[in-house]
Amino acid sequence: MKWIEAASYEEMSKLAADLFKAQLKEHKQSVFGMATGGTPEGFYQELVASYQAGEISFAEAISFNLDEYIGVAPENKVSYHYYMDAHLFNHIDMKRENIHVPTGNVADVEKAATDYDAAIEAAGGIDMQLLGIGVNGHIGFNEPGSSFEVGTNIVELTESTREANKIYFDKPEDVPTHAITMGIKTIMQSRKIVLLISGASKQEAYDRLRSGEVTEDFPASALHNHPNVTVIYTGVK
Repeated sequence: MKWIEAASYEEMSKLAADLFKAQLKEHKQSVFGMATGGTPEGFYQELVASYQAGEISFAEAISFNLDEYIGVAPENKVSYHYYMDAHLFNHIDMKRENIHVPTGNVADVEKAATDYDAAIEAAGGIDMQLLGIGVNGHIGFNEPGSSFEVGTNIVELTESTREANKIYFDKPEDVPTHAITMGIKTIMQSRKIVLLISGASKQEAYDRLRSGEVTEDFPASALHNHPNVTVIYTGVK
């Protein structure tokens, strides 16, 4: 696991974007794993700016997002479909058929989960996966206690996760209780992983990850078992 301390949020975002840009320039048909939330917003701004400057093209690239809320339609402003369009996809040249976000508002979400892993496999697997980390150590929506051996699946969100996400909803009770997420097994099959950690609220998660202990009680600790992880962090100490 490679640790890089950034001097600022802006530098963290740029360093992460540089890794993805290098991957894209090396292999135009790269398959990327994308994350949502507040932490990656600067990262997406960097990618969009580079595309608009003519430095990179996503025309042959493919993307798979980590997760989506159950029961939330893609066009809903709190959905991760909407987030990704607003922050990235509406501003670059990635083909719509190459954009994948888990579906959380279908009748058979279990089948949707199985189909999602099959689609990732059919695309050749994820070359570079972006991750954030929750205050409780979740990656994707894999909450504490999640098995390291499970693929894309349906999870019940913890109260701490719902509390952290309520800022995106009109009322706290509107925060969904469940989500569909790439499982830790799926994430760990990515060839390269980039984890972003930003801000004082992530101090405890940072410290615990840095300790090196591997336990299902702290999902991000699974990353210690991966051969190519870069952690870029800022403002945690």
